Amino acid sequence: MAVALIILGAGMGTRMNSDMPKVLHPIAGAPMLVHAMASGAALDPDRTVVVAGHGAAAVEKAAKSYDPDTIVTVQTEQLGTAHAVAQARDALADFHGDAIVLYGDTPFIQPETLAAMTAARLTHDIVVLGFDADEPGRYGRLILQADQLDRIVEFRDATDDERAVTLCNSGVIAANAATLFDLIDAVGNNNAAGEYYLTDIIGIARARGLTATVVRCAEAETMGINSRAELAIAEATFQGRARKAAMGDGVTLTAPDTVHFAYDTVVGRDTIIEPNVVFGPGVTIESGATIRAFSHLEGCHVSRGAVVGPYARLRPGAELAEDVKVGNFVEIKNAQIAEGAKVNHLSYIGDADVGARSNIGAGTITCNYDGVFKHKTIIGADTFIGSNTMLVAPVTVGDAAMTGSGSVITRDVPPGDLAVARARQDNKAGFATRLFDKLRAKKAKGS
Repeated sequence: MAVALIILGAGMGTRMNSDMPKVLHPIAGAPMLVHAMASGAALDPDRTVVVAGHGAAAVEKAAKSYDPDTIVTVQTEQLGTAHAVAQARDALADFHGDAIVLYGDTPFIQPETLAAMTAARLTHDIVVLGFDADEPGRYGRLILQADQLDRIVEFRDATDDERAVTLCNSGVIAANAATLFDLIDAVGNNNAAGEYYLTDIIGIARARGLTATVVRCAEAETMGINSRAELAIAEATFQGRARKAAMGDGVTLTAPDTVHFAYDTVVGRDTIIEPNVVFGPGVTIESGATIRAFSHLEGCHVSRGAVVGPYARLRPGAELAEDVKVGNFVEIKNAQIAEGAKVNHLSYIGDADVGARSNIGAGTITCNYDGVFKHKTIIGADTFIGSNTMLVAPVTVGDAAMTGSGSVITRDVPPGDLAVARARQDNKAGFATRLFDKLRAKKAKGS
């Protein structure tokens, strides 16, 4: 059965107190909308429609950055969830299959839960995702008759008996797309809010003799995010799951609560991650690496046996081969560091290739930017770069070459050569003593 996703993301999110559309606020380095799209992507949907509203252009950009084939449609007036889903009608006019309604501010629906909903669709016309709430609060209630879902009642419209029900509505619904839009056409707005509720389609469907059922999930999956406080809870929830999953996959976290993963971090088993490590998006760590304390990694790849940190920063495009050492206060950006090379102290290596087994001395900088363009530095294999060397790109240092400490290298260094580029030292006999005597006398006179 073909599946289409309809993801609602039109809300402004007033309680966020932000100019940014609510669904673009990040969790683990990605907009919450992307998390919702990723959950739905596990169903391999034939079509994905995102319904945007406030900040539609920004929402469209985020959605298409995750899936360029996403269709974005705009809800110009927010008249309720049924009205929002109806905005996807034209995008699915030629679609034949099931539609699943998801929410851009409910990012933690699990793929296996959606799979259970699609399985339930084989025997029921409409499937609603529900959860048993410890504190039902103002959630809509799912009212059952025997094993059938009879209706969904919004809290403000519910009777006291209905409010006593603890089976609550997540808002996620699966149905045949044509049936879904046909039912929406019959939805009115005669309710306390004057809105067109998607939940009303259940009562309409039952009145037409259609079947409806509930698939249950854990309450944590249905967490909606409407405020900064809830966003922080969502971040903590994601991180807790990610840490648990990493340790289950054989990764050692010496202080789990201090490690922060991105939504797409990949870490191989037998890797050790020390305290206070932060992963931005786009990081892959192979098995058997060590990421030492207080390091920050984003957009990079670290191979088996490599050691990073402490206090290292790997930026996008950093590629570390096996057994590379990147140490204290080193920054690597858009650079290939070959097998066994070492960049251990206080260095910046950007837009560069570093050959196998080369040693980059403390304080080395690749001067890659001329104010307009970036230029590349190439360092060969088995090369020794002396401390405090400035490599002014574009420049190449050949295999087994060496630079003298404190050099400013502006020309290529042939293989095997030693390059020294610094002023000749001149010692002025007794000058320091005379200078200090003069300065101290001047200070005493002034006081």
